[in-house]
Amino acid sequence: MDISEVVRRSGLPASTLRFYEQKGLIASVGRRGLHRVFAAGVLEQLSLIALGRAAGFSLNEIAAMFGADGRPRIERQRLLEKADELDQSIKQLTAMRDGLRHAAACSAPSHLECPKFRRLMGLAGAGVIGERRNGASGKK
Repeated sequence: MDISEVVRRSGLPASTLRFYEQKGLIASVGRRGLHRVFAAGVLEQLSLIALGRAAGFSLNEIAAMFGADGRPRIERQRLLEKADELDQSIKQLTAMRDGLRHAAACSAPSHLECPKFRRLMGLAGAGVIGERRNGASGKK
């Protein structure tokens, strides 16, 4: 199927498909005129890429999960590690959500006088400091 059909069926812009091809995530099988042509399996690959992105894998990590033939070669241990990372994120986000709800309903004259809100600030500060310490910018 040509790139316009992949765009229509996947909902991804052609520029994304070209970028994914450049990164080695997908491969065209030829050209029809000026249009790239992809095997029907590209839609499954794009679904796996979307799943990986939603789970927080980088494009480089996702690229390493495909064999030379384009078929998934996913290390189960890496999936378990990512699941553990997601569990940690869920815990942090749950604490943040609960703290924000508490702060919204707190009767203290100032949020800074609320012990739970101050703990929430500490949690957020630790996350920012941890990101900087690990060399991350916080942007994805």
